[in-house]
Amino acid sequence: MPPEGALLESRTMRDSVMGRVEALDKVKALTMLPDGIHVRTEDVARYFEVSTGVIRQLTARHRVELGENGMRVLRGSDLRRFHSDMLSLWGEGRRESYPQAATQLTLHPRRAVLNIAMLLRDSDIARRVRTYLLDAEEDLRKGYADLDRRVTDTESCLGGVGRALQELGPVLNRMSYRLDSLDRRLDATNRVVAALSNRLCDVSARLDRVDAKVDGLAHQVRDLHRAVGG
Repeated sequence: MPPEGALLESRTMRDSVMGRVEALDKVKALTMLPDGIHVRTEDVARYFEVSTGVIRQLTARHRVELGENGMRVLRGSDLRRFHSDMLSLWGEGRRESYPQAATQLTLHPRRAVLNIAMLLRDSDIARRVRTYLLDAEEDLRKGYADLDRRVTDTESCLGGVGRALQELGPVLNRMSYRLDSLDRRLDATNRVVAALSNRLCDVSARLDRVDAKVDGLAHQVRDLHRAVGG
């Protein structure tokens, strides 16, 4: 993992972690304006425990980069409209305490504050934010490495399964052939059983007819016996 000072020197590194604004509140609570989106220069200085002059000097040196990350300066009608919106959110009982800039107001969203944390050298809070960012990135890289290893292991297992299936193919073909043969033999057996069943039914019918004739002959013999006896 690179030292936290590396973020001070590399714009590329700063851009790579600019989305991790949660780092600010992980290190220290950041008090926002009533809109929940912006803070003033004074609030940024209070967060990093430095003077407002330090923050103004830093923003002057890095105005382009900070502007790309949301920092903006309000003047004139834009400033008046912003103050009006903030007063409506500040609450009736607190309107007197809302701080209004006279001529201009520099606003910083969380992304710009995080940007300042990666540029501000003489602040323990800024150093802690940078350390948190790099630790989080290291954990993320370890997580990716572990995921890559697990994917590689899975691919290896699937390769083994593929080879096993290739070897199993001929066995399955032989089993399929044997099952087809057994199925044909069962069909032939069923046909023989069905034919035997039909013949048995025919024999049974013939036996019923013979039995009826025997019964008729027995009646005739009894009748003849009675006639002779009489």
